[in-house]
This record gives sequence, C-alpha cells and structure tokens, in this order.
Amino acid sequence: MQVCIIGVGLGLMSTSKHFAEKLLQIKALQINPQKPYTWASGWQSPVYCDNRKVLSFPYVRDFVKSELANMVLEQYPDAEVIAGVATAGIAIGVMAADLLKLPFIYVRAKPKEHGMGNQVEGVLEAGQKVVVIEDLISTGKSSLQVVDVLRSLGAEVMGMCGLFTYGFPVADEAFAKAGVPLHTISNYKALMEVAEEKKLIVPEQLATLEQWRMNPSEWKG
Repeated sequence: MQVCIIGVGLGLMSTSKHFAEKLLQIKALQINPQKPYTWASGWQSPVYCDNRKVLSFPYVRDFVKSELANMVLEQYPDAEVIAGVATAGIAIGVMAADLLKLPFIYVRAKPKEHGMGNQVEGVLEAGQKVVVIEDLISTGKSSLQVVDVLRSLGAEVMGMCGLFTYGFPVADEAFAKAGVPLHTISNYKALMEVAEEKKLIVPEQLATLEQWRMNPSEWKG
C-alpha cells in the first residue's frame, strides 16, 4: 500500500506539544485547578477535554487526519480495516481511513435495540487486521470494550490510535493486560509542559495536577 501524506512542519516543537497547544487554542482542552470540572463518572477533574471541537476547525482537522494516518502507517503497516469508537471516534476514524484508502467500520457501546441489532456497523470479516481509532483515553474501559467486541467477531486487533490520553496508571495497566498497544498524538505530559510555558498554570500547581493524574478517582480539588 502506497499513500502520499503531507506532513506539517513543526520546527523544534514536538508533535505532542504542538497538538496540545492547538487543542488549548480551540478550547478543546481546558485547565482550571481552582474550579474543577465534574465528569459523568462523578470524578472531579482540573482538566476537561472535548476533542469533538476539532471537527469545527479545518486546519486542525487536517492535522489530525494526517497524523492519525501517518501513525497507522508507521505502527501498523499491515492494517486492513479502521474501526472508530462511537461516537467521537467515528468522524476522525473516517478521515484517517479515507486518507489511507482502507475500509471503515464503527462499534457502538451496545447493540441496537431495533433492526438487525448490530453493534458493529460496516463490513468486517473474521481474521481481518483492525486498528481502532479513539478520540480520548481516560480509564480505557470503554475503549477496550470495543476491542473485546471486535475480537469476539474474529478480528485481529493490532492496536489503538487516539488523539489524547490522560496517562492514568489504571489505563496503562488495562491496555497492557488486554495486550493492546496504544499510540496517541498528544498526552497529559505534553499538555502540562505547554500550559507551564504559556503561563496557563503556575509551577506550584504542577504537583496538584500530577496528583490528580496518578489517582483521579480519589482526587478532590
């Protein structure tokens, strides 16, 4: 498979920091240790990430498409199918699959309650090599449930590519246990470096922010 993908010049800044900066600029990433956000799980968090905002910014969208496609080519050159995690992973997965000229499917959180009752939409054949596309990795639970579904249908899940990971230890352990390599364009460490450089946080807040990353379920702002 030969694909021509145009890269983006980043100068001396790493890709992970460059993308973290872009996410901050479009307010897809927000940091507020003084007034923590509340996640659906009930966890308190000094950081909020909504990568769906990427879709509203064409140049950032192009960057994501290129980086994801390059990541798949570099890490999984034998990939045969791209699978998006519903719903946020669908659009970015389609963009990467289109650039790579690979088939695309997506996986629901649970089977439909009507029609054919599908949980996987698209065409997937047993034995095909699949790369899963996710927008955000927190604990990894919902992402790895998708892997379980694909494996139950006979797919060979090669790994997962995403936009951003908080780098929670619980997620690292879960992916290692499941035997699923994870690669993301950016991560929490890069975000903290950019935030400090841009003076969005003060050095004294770094310890608190790291405490949250290491134990988010118990952290209280």
